[in-house]
Amino acid sequence: MVNDLSDRLDTVFSALADPTRRSILERLAHGEASGTDLAQPFSISVPAISKHLRVLEEADLILRRKEGRTHWFRLAANPDSPMRDAAAWLEHYRQFWEAQFDSLDTYLQAASDEEQDPDDSSNISGR
Repeated sequence: MVNDLSDRLDTVFSALADPTRRSILERLAHGEASGTDLAQPFSISVPAISKHLRVLEEADLILRRKEGRTHWFRLAANPDSPMRDAAAWLEHYRQFWEAQFDSLDTYLQAASDEEQDPDDSSNISGR
């Protein structure tokens, strides 16, 4: 099970690593689009866009339907979406780092307060 989740996360993060694929997902967040529509803003070949779309499909991030010769794409917003797994993984580490930053903030505040304490004889120079 852990390997399945790990493989799934690897696939999702690999798909999200490319800025073109992230742009495609951002566009699809506004609704279904044809392959031609998705390719339009990019200065890359149609086969290159097709490859990006396949990567997103293989990561289960988008779905394709064919209508005649036109391929339509939309976000795969299902309850067991791999994006949920990725978001949960990121949330775990977000909480970890927030706790670390909170601890650092507490430490720095205490150090600053100690530095400014006028009753602290260790801060008096010359003695």
